[in-house]
Amino acid sequence: MGRILGIDLGTTNSAVGVLDKSGPFIVPNSIGERLTPSVVGFTKSGEVLVGKKAKRGAVMNVGRTVFSIKRHMGSNYRVTIEGKEYTPQEISGMILQK
Repeated sequence: MGRILGIDLGTTNSAVGVLDKSGPFIVPNSIGERLTPSVVGFTKSGEVLVGKKAKRGAVMNVGRTVFSIKRHMGSNYRVTIEGKEYTPQEISGMILQK
């Protein structure tokens, strides 16, 4: 049996799971957690924050933090930060890379 990858790109949290011969498991994110908040923030210095860091930093990054991007998937919606446009797919990709 090969591996099967499952992605839960949620409005609030996202997760990645794998099913292989040993059974199903959730792939931990870069800080060892099973869920990643579906939030991306852009600091004034150009740093991209994802997950908990973005959620905590939202107060400092007003107008630079993206929540609930899933709701815009499949549309022409764009997020503009510092003159750069991001599609919902690009923001979602940042979340999944975490």
